[in-house]
Amino acid sequence: EDFLNLIFKAMMKDSLNSSHPVSSAVQSSEQIEEMFDALSYIKGASLLLMLKHYLTKDVFQAGIEVYLHNHNYRTAQSDDLWDSMNEITNGTLDVKKMMKTWIVHKGFPLVTVVRKGKIISVQQEKFLYRVEPENWTSDASYLWHIPLTYITNKCNFTHRINAYLLDQKSGT
Repeated sequence: EDFLNLIFKAMMKDSLNSSHPVSSAVQSSEQIEEMFDALSYIKGASLLLMLKHYLTKDVFQAGIEVYLHNHNYRTAQSDDLWDSMNEITNGTLDVKKMMKTWIVHKGFPLVTVVRKGKIISVQQEKFLYRVEPENWTSDASYLWHIPLTYITNKCNFTHRINAYLLDQKSGT
């Protein structure tokens, strides 16, 4: 419950246009200090949990092991983790491309789901809790690669969960 409360607080902060991306280029030591706030840590943890759920626990664990082995006693960059995950997925998913959409954008998407019979349509847009005129910027270019999981009446929760990667503004 405490972790969920932290996530919701971070999401509230991240839903403001004055938020910042998890990863960005820095020019000064002050900018470095600004980047390492609760929002970056909590959003980062949430993104790793999202990735673990999408890849499955075993694939995620194997990617972490490759990352730790490859960078044992060395420095690393965020791309190194995504590259390690790509090694494990054998090119079936471009983890780096997917995760970049989450760490270089501030905020998060709002996904609208509409069902018409057996057809499900999904659409994404940037979620803003409150528009702050002094910090407003156009979000027309924001596009996340959103891993969506779902079940049907042919699935049960322990054996088969379907996955869909929404990597466009809308999909069916």
